[in-house]
Amino acid sequence: MNPSIIPDAHQDPWLNIMRGYVSAAVRALATGGLRPEASWLDPKDPRDATILLTEDGAHAARALVWDEETGWRTGAYVSGEPGKRTALAEPVYLGGGVLVDPGELTARLREGISSPRQVHRSRHDLRDGLDDLLRTY
Repeated sequence: MNPSIIPDAHQDPWLNIMRGYVSAAVRALATGGLRPEASWLDPKDPRDATILLTEDGAHAARALVWDEETGWRTGAYVSGEPGKRTALAEPVYLGGGVLVDPGELTARLREGISSPRQVHRSRHDLRDGLDDLLRTY
């Protein structure tokens, strides 16, 4: 796996808390036979992150987006870059909660497991334990 696909550290420490979790997801995807191409930590309100995936040689054909309220979703990559929201065509939510284990995330993606969009928490819930869990990665 190319280490440059791990997201760069973010200058905002509150956003950088996500880096370990997103890095673990990138590594799990690569180990699981998927091809992450790039990843980054996105803006806040809510905090989110993007992982671009390559499929059949197509540059950034699909993306995964995680946010602190709804968890993971995937879809065709339309646009996005560090500091800007990622747009997906026909997003599909993968379910499993806001912090799906990276190995389970890979399995859900490979097996086509989806779930209706669900808001698991509010970005305003600053003391609900999410940041503590993020710090464990």
